[in-house]
Amino acid sequence: MDRNLAMEVVRVTEMAAIASARLMGRGSKDESDQAAVDAMRRAFDALQIDGTVVIGEGERDEAPMLYIGEKVGRRGDGAPEVDIALDPLEGTNLCAYGRPGSIAVVAMAGKGGLLNAPDTYMEKLAVGPRARGAIDLRKTPTENLRAIAEKSKVYVEDLTVVVLDRERHTDLIKEIRAAGARIRLIEDGDVAGAIATCFDNTGVEVLMGIGGAPEGVIAAAAIRATGGDMQCRLVPRNQGEIDRCKTMGISDLAKIYTAEELAKGEVMFAASGVTTGDFLKGVRFFGGGCETHSVVMRSKTGTVRFIQSVHKFDKKPGYAF
Repeated sequence: MDRNLAMEVVRVTEMAAIASARLMGRGSKDESDQAAVDAMRRAFDALQIDGTVVIGEGERDEAPMLYIGEKVGRRGDGAPEVDIALDPLEGTNLCAYGRPGSIAVVAMAGKGGLLNAPDTYMEKLAVGPRARGAIDLRKTPTENLRAIAEKSKVYVEDLTVVVLDRERHTDLIKEIRAAGARIRLIEDGDVAGAIATCFDNTGVEVLMGIGGAPEGVIAAAAIRATGGDMQCRLVPRNQGEIDRCKTMGISDLAKIYTAEELAKGEVMFAASGVTTGDFLKGVRFFGGGCETHSVVMRSKTGTVRFIQSVHKFDKKPGYAF
């Protein structure tokens, strides 16, 4: 994958972010999500890639576009074959109700590089580069927090753990508090939560808990690019999801996946803020245009670029929506 492609992918997330941000605070998550999907799909048409969506908006009969298996990009001679994992609007409720932390995200790898994760739950444990090698999903949260603190050369009390605010995490939250660590509860968006562990200015060191499996793969691409560490394990909720895993070739449901297994080889990751969060500002509109804040990462070089862009709608009518 050419390094210039990483910069092109940012345009895809920018368009999705702008489109959904137009509807920020309107109270309709479906409309916000659809706007992001439509804009992202149009943006992919400009990329010189032979792309296949492996994690998207659902199966073909559930989603009219950006569905699993859909081909995107210009394709043609010389276009690299890539797998794509995407979420046009991660944190639909956050955008719909004007809350912080919603983003538009795309992860890309060579063909066969991204795990085709079933739409089920996944237990996740993620940390930034300073704690790489300290985590083990087979151990208790308390044991992991102590190991993370030791590797990071801090006290457990200095750690802040991101956890989705869900009833299923009641026991986890109790144990984290008992261990002495601090907790930041989030309503949605554990992709952003996982990425936040890799940046010092977010004040977050650890992500723990159960979220969506597709989001785990997307987060793994960013973790790979930043040098962080992540371990995950599928948590099917019923027999139907177990059968779905087996249909997709996953027979060992107890397997612990590393970030390198979820997102193999060279990976790229891009995200644009929709509403302001820990590491990305949201879209700001002004007369005749808007400003976006994005990040793009490459695992091959470890380069992380933050991009602040000003878009003039008279020169980019496609961004005006």
